[in-house]
Amino acid sequence: MQPKSPFLRALQANMKLRHFSPRTIDAYTSWVKRYIHFHRNRHPAEMGGREVVAFLTWLVVERRVAASTQNQALAALLFLYGTVLERPLTDIGAIPRGRTPTRLPVVLTPAEVRRVLAGLTGYDRLVGLLLYGSGLRLGEALTLRVKDIDLDRGELTLRRAKGARDRVTVLAQSIRDPLRIHLERVRARHQRDLVTGAGWVELPGALARKYPNAGHSWPWQWVFPATRRYRDEETGQIRRHHRHPSAVQRAMTRAVRASGISKRASCHTLRHSFATHLLGAGYDIRTVQELLGHRDVTTTMIYTHVLNRGGMGVKSPADLLG
Repeated sequence: MQPKSPFLRALQANMKLRHFSPRTIDAYTSWVKRYIHFHRNRHPAEMGGREVVAFLTWLVVERRVAASTQNQALAALLFLYGTVLERPLTDIGAIPRGRTPTRLPVVLTPAEVRRVLAGLTGYDRLVGLLLYGSGLRLGEALTLRVKDIDLDRGELTLRRAKGARDRVTVLAQSIRDPLRIHLERVRARHQRDLVTGAGWVELPGALARKYPNAGHSWPWQWVFPATRRYRDEETGQIRRHHRHPSAVQRAMTRAVRASGISKRASCHTLRHSFATHLLGAGYDIRTVQELLGHRDVTTTMIYTHVLNRGGMGVKSPADLLG
């Protein structure tokens, strides 16, 4: 939904021009609104580094936000002043920072993954298989288009994934037939939509203007479309959105609870498990880095710490007591 404020609309237009993801646009807009509200609705152009420091300090001292949350707020305000207002913040100085905890990711054993996936059905099971079998983030799985899947080669292409970069990852042999059957059902529903004048999807960037009919073509359809349709206010087209992340997250929560495992597992845990199990099977860390889409190998190296957790190959002195 477009904000009423012309200033916020200009902020969002600036981010869209730079191809920011919808989630980033929403997050940055939210932080700018909170910054304005904190300073009693003063216009950002009337403020500067001192007010930014006051807001970021309040977040840490009063709200006790995590360092990553404060960093996101800072990034939003740096973009606001440096790009939108063209007044880069050069005088913010030192800012109290929240602590950055070092946490190892939760990882399931293969047996635990099997138990969790057994508790998922329909769309949610296929999504779970992609999260674990291909190392996808939940958003990446739900925004897959039909054209991004190559069943014959066993590949998935992630378009404009995190960091606005494309990448290719593996598609498990065991999921290809279920996915093929699923796509046949989705295509049949798409054909029924077309008969009723619907069958459109949102296209990225300016593709809708460049290819006016692509929005209702089969290759551009979502792999996991929503059950409900909606009418786009701007074009009047009757569209389907992709399945909402919250629906899969709720299903995952129920599956973990039903599995009886004691770990706090989420959708992202399946991606962590994908990486850890590949490294445990002897795959090169650079290969895993490419499959995950990490920009820096040090990000991938966290999974080597998970593998070493528990003292692999080390005998506890308690076992020597007899």
